[in-house]
Amino acid sequence: MGTARARARERAAWQTIDSGQLLLIATAGLLVVIAVTQVAASGVRQPDVALVFGVLISLGELFRMVMPGNREVAPIASAGAIGYALLIGVGPEGAAPDAPLGVVPAEHSALQVVAVTAAGMLIGSLPHAAVGRTPRPDAMARRLFTVAVVALAFRPFLALEAPWLLMLAVMCGVVVASCFTDVLIAAMIRAEAVRARFGIALRDEINAKIALCVATSATAMLIAVATTAMGEAALLIFTVPILVTQFAFRRYAGIRATYLQTIRALSRVTEVGGYVEAGHSRRVSRLAVAMGRELGMAEAELLELEYAALMHDIGQLSLGDPIPGGATVLASPTEQRRIAELGAEVIKETGVLDRVAHIVELSSHPYRAGRDTAGERPVSPPLAARIIKAANAYDDLVGASSDRDRGAAVLERLRLDSAAEYDPTVVEALSRVVDRRTRP
Repeated sequence: MGTARARARERAAWQTIDSGQLLLIATAGLLVVIAVTQVAASGVRQPDVALVFGVLISLGELFRMVMPGNREVAPIASAGAIGYALLIGVGPEGAAPDAPLGVVPAEHSALQVVAVTAAGMLIGSLPHAAVGRTPRPDAMARRLFTVAVVALAFRPFLALEAPWLLMLAVMCGVVVASCFTDVLIAAMIRAEAVRARFGIALRDEINAKIALCVATSATAMLIAVATTAMGEAALLIFTVPILVTQFAFRRYAGIRATYLQTIRALSRVTEVGGYVEAGHSRRVSRLAVAMGRELGMAEAELLELEYAALMHDIGQLSLGDPIPGGATVLASPTEQRRIAELGAEVIKETGVLDRVAHIVELSSHPYRAGRDTAGERPVSPPLAARIIKAANAYDDLVGASSDRDRGAAVLERLRLDSAAEYDPTVVEALSRVVDRRTRP
């Protein structure tokens, strides 16, 4: 029985990997097999240099981190691997008089870069695996593929013995191309994984990774140039900038994760107090975020939407008598607005969530809330508020039930109220999200 359950869990975990991730992992795996075979046949060139960079990559992989949006990154490992791919030579000591640039030329091939990177990543991941933190194969494959792009593009160029300034220009062009490749692949995988539009996913990946990509690429070039000029000791000095950058990003990611955990804990106050059903805020939040992705909202907007959805009912704490079942959709419009306004006042007290408070305040307003200052055009609440209004109404009437007929009946009711209360576009997005979740 235990073996059968273990196999079932393994199958379930494998099924969470989509086709884009499988293709990326298979491509990276094929590259590793080719690289290891070639290195085994021809031998490791300059093994001392390969060992030093392999250790750096292993340490970087050991200290990898998860950025907001569940993005796994290893800046030190990436900088070390790309630096090894860009390496022209190793210090002036022992160089032949006619050696290019007066240094010992780096003799390793692009495939050796791939093999050393793969070995370093594997060794650095072993401690994580030992304590149950299984590495994400798609993230590791993407990092390896990016390094392979740099190595395959730059290493053959060394045979031309081009001037130093031209080599620097080629380095810049290659690392820019590698950044673009990494962002493009990440966007393709994310778009498929979270069912977002590719353009939106690409913009989110650029916003999330551009700063770290610049820091990693600059450090990689610095490592390559410094090691060429000063020798292997330069690695100890010029890895410090990316280490400081990683520390800053880790603190930012930790603060943001703590912030979200705090808001999730606060959202449960209404459940513990008996004002809403257990799990209501969490279900509304998940529905709202899925609807926001369906409607093309950017990642920053989705984060605000998640905060607002989690705390949309916090105004119910002001009620003397809780609404039966916490279903605000059954309350009068005046009572709904009062609850939303009181909740917004509570959120404003944080001093940093004014936009979230504004969303919560307008989440009780009807789709056709009024007219502009000239009295000519209908004015609607922000999209996030319209999403929360529909998601909250659906969960108030359906709850934790998975009955498709009940869900269909509630969706039809929301469609009938779409003339004034609910945005028809939002309701249709809700319908598509619910259909995917309840599909057999």
